Amino acid sequence: MTGTLRDIAYKYGLLILFVALIVVFWTTRPAFGTWTNIMVILQSVAVTAIVALGVTVSMAAGGFDLAVGSVVSFSVMVTGAAIIYLGLGGLAGVVLGLASGLLIGLFSGLLIVWARVPDMLATLGSMFVFQGLALIITGGKSISTSAGYGDNPPRGTFSQAFLWIGRGKVAGVPFSIILTAVVAALVIVFLGATRAGRILQAVGGNPEAARLAGVRVGRYRVLAYALSGFLASLGGVVLISRLGRGDVGVGGSYLLEAVAATLIGFAVLGANRPNALGTVIGALFIGVVMNGLTMFNFPYFTQDFIKGVLLVLALVVSFSSIFNRNTKASG
Repeated sequence: MTGTLRDIAYKYGLLILFVALIVVFWTTRPAFGTWTNIMVILQSVAVTAIVALGVTVSMAAGGFDLAVGSVVSFSVMVTGAAIIYLGLGGLAGVVLGLASGLLIGLFSGLLIVWARVPDMLATLGSMFVFQGLALIITGGKSISTSAGYGDNPPRGTFSQAFLWIGRGKVAGVPFSIILTAVVAALVIVFLGATRAGRILQAVGGNPEAARLAGVRVGRYRVLAYALSGFLASLGGVVLISRLGRGDVGVGGSYLLEAVAATLIGFAVLGANRPNALGTVIGALFIGVVMNGLTMFNFPYFTQDFIKGVLLVLALVVSFSSIFNRNTKASG
């Protein structure tokens, strides 16, 4: 009986806690459950969820992309510079921003596969390189419609069509939420229902066995990092279109949030592995907690501490359960 209760708590514990938090916040702060606040929560985690889905793909392939925060910042700066400094327009800015993330992902993947640099060291190096490059291409300044590069006047402005990506609504629902839902569905289908996705997870589970089965492991690992970089840059495009400006280092906080959402997802339904559905729930969990605590007037400077606590708890639940299962199996 005790074992059954432990298994139920392990498999459904996070979801039960998630629902319990929603009930507590809603009953004590009725404004929490309003449509407006629900949209605020969903919109606040949209960028985090998109970036975290990229981290999920890299982890599914047995890697860990530490560069996603710098990719967000770099894509924000590339997009903003293309529109404001060069006057290329919103479409060109979006394309260049997305391409920058894709190229960074390819760069990290090639460092890992062909230069044989360990994943965390390669992506850590990419993080510093492109953080610095983002500062160089903008002269260390934020990008806004009021100033061009150096002493030059701005050549373009953020159009309403571009800003609609982050601010527009479809039937009362912010487009960024719809975009996040579509991205999540695509990643879920990719990892769970496509040959490439299943092979990618096989590479992450046992690369040597995949290699012996004829899989070109290196190519799939590069693919994983390319997708991670692309999704991080998509998050950056959504972010700058919502803010209407490009701030230096704006992506820094998204590394912790994305990693936390991904690892919290390990504890969803006892997955014990990277999974897109768990990642989305992890991002929502963080968003609900932050929003609820804000309604209770918790100071903003406690947020990183709370996110860290949530991450540690998720890791304890996931990995202690793995240890317990392995112990039972060996016994």
